[in-house]
Amino acid sequence: QVQLVESGGGLVQPGGSLTLSCAAYGIIARITAMRWYRQAPGKEREMVATITHGGSTNYADFVKGRFTISRDNAKNTVHLQMNNLKPEDTAVYYCGADIDSYNDYLDYWGQGTQVTVSS
Repeated sequence: QVQLVESGGGLVQPGGSLTLSCAAYGIIARITAMRWYRQAPGKEREMVATITHGGSTNYADFVKGRFTISRDNAKNTVHLQMNNLKPEDTAVYYCGADIDSYNDYLDYWGQGTQVTVSS
């Protein structure tokens, strides 16, 4: 059974930084795309950043220049470096990945980690 586990959320002041991490565990042949989404209270889940196996990245306009997504294919991990955080970045952040586990090729999600930006 494959699972994604996020870490690194917390409370930070406006202008501060946080790094989120997500690790995939289980029987994994290959992970293709990995991604970070977020969901603020009362809003729909939205894409923050994605990264392919080869390292090509895509960002939502509202995080360009502030957030950086990266991955370590050998460790099955993905990270989100968040700088110059704003109160509107407050949300639950979810890690997702497309994983080939030999028997299946499925889209997996983590349980989410809370990020709160407040003074």
